[in-house]
Amino acid sequence: MAPGAPSLMLLLLLGLLLLPLLPGLPPRATGCPAACRCYSATVECGALRLRVVPPGIPPGTQTLFLQDNSIAHLEQGALAPLAALRHLYLHNNTLRALESGAFRAQPRLLELALTGNRLRGLRGGAFVGLVQLRVLYLAGNQLAKLLDFTFLHLPRLQELHLQENSIELLEDQALAGLSSLALLDLSRNQLGTISREALQPLSSLQVLRLTENPWRCDCALHWLGSWIKERGRRLLSSRDKKITCAEPPRLALQSLLEVSGGSLICIPPSVNVEPPELTANLGEDLQVACQASGYPQPLVVWRKVPKPRDGKPQAQAQLEGGAPGLGTHATRDTGSGMLFLTNITLAHAGKYECEAANAGGKARVLFHLLVNASRQQSQQPSAPQAPDTRPVGQEPQHKTGSMAFRALGLATQTAIAAAIALLALTALLLAAMICRRRRRRKKGPAPPGEGTLFVNDYSDGPCTFAQLEELRDERGHEMFVIDRSKPLFAEVPPEEPTEQNPAEGLISGLRLPPRVAYEIHC
Repeated sequence: MAPGAPSLMLLLLLGLLLLPLLPGLPPRATGCPAACRCYSATVECGALRLRVVPPGIPPGTQTLFLQDNSIAHLEQGALAPLAALRHLYLHNNTLRALESGAFRAQPRLLELALTGNRLRGLRGGAFVGLVQLRVLYLAGNQLAKLLDFTFLHLPRLQELHLQENSIELLEDQALAGLSSLALLDLSRNQLGTISREALQPLSSLQVLRLTENPWRCDCALHWLGSWIKERGRRLLSSRDKKITCAEPPRLALQSLLEVSGGSLICIPPSVNVEPPELTANLGEDLQVACQASGYPQPLVVWRKVPKPRDGKPQAQAQLEGGAPGLGTHATRDTGSGMLFLTNITLAHAGKYECEAANAGGKARVLFHLLVNASRQQSQQPSAPQAPDTRPVGQEPQHKTGSMAFRALGLATQTAIAAAIALLALTALLLAAMICRRRRRRKKGPAPPGEGTLFVNDYSDGPCTFAQLEELRDERGHEMFVIDRSKPLFAEVPPEEPTEQNPAEGLISGLRLPPRVAYEIHC
């Protein structure tokens, strides 16, 4: 071995041991999911057609890319080992819902991207545990409503992106708990109105985007215009100030900031139930409509008015989803609300209240339901009847003189119907034959050998069509007149006498009586 070889071998061995510790080199980490890329504290699994979160992600991962896949559901505990996660990107997947507590194991998460999924609603506990979250992307989903306390568990959230959804309802407490929020983007939704109470919790708000919504410029939006003019201008850029009215038609396409406060009006609701009182039988189903009018279109709600106890009225119970055990259901809708009562019992009897409310006020009307208890008595068990001992096929006997068709047996009803159908068919065939013969007589030529016409008066002898004259009277009626002066048969030139049959000689020697005419009317 050459001098210095042992020292060279020691250097090479030392370099191999220190190679994994050199910075800047991205060797594949142990335990990285298949087809993913893992380096430092980052795992990239984007655009791999994944349907679930892949197993085997290192527990120390801080940034996880799962975008552009087909993940439709976050399995329970799929993210539980990733307690150190800081950034999670799940945009452009097919998520339809978020289970309550889906991110409970990520208390250090700072950024969550759920853009471009198919979320239609958010449960109240969907973001439980995200106490450090700063940015939440929910744009490009299918959200239609934001219910109260949806974001209650995000005290440090600073940016909330909700643009390009279908949000048409923002409840008053939907944004409760977002005291640190600085940016709220609600542009390109279906919002027609927004209440002052909805934005009141946003004490740190600096940027507000409300453009490209179908705003209904009525009295409910009067506060927004005043608020923007007085204090909210600093929140809106020149582009975000273009809050355009979609209705009423007289204010369409006008900017809310340019509409005077006197033009933002509401019409208080009026409500009507017809009939105001109704009697129903036990076991029946009932539907009662409550019609309301006003501007904006009122929201209609049914309530059951409880009976007072000891002279003190009780709290009213709103009928949404049904009253337990009563088979009751009421719709909560705009313009009209239906009260559905199924399998009516005595417990359904009483008073119901229909309330219609809009930004202009509220209106109520009472509906009184009475229940007829006669059916309950008729449903009491009666004495058992004697078994039917008549022979099979024998018709039941009915009262004398009863002509009710339904009282007959099935076989008898079928026979009568068949006989009626046969008679009707026979009549149609006879009528067709008569019409056909009449047409032949009027239009078609007479068949050969049928040239003789006989009349009732046989004393004058037979006649032929050659003796008929067609006449027309003053009113246009046509008739045929028999002219006896004409020969019975067409004249033929005389021929040489030949031997004749005695019958033929008798006809040729027949002497015609004096001229007699008979009228035949057609």
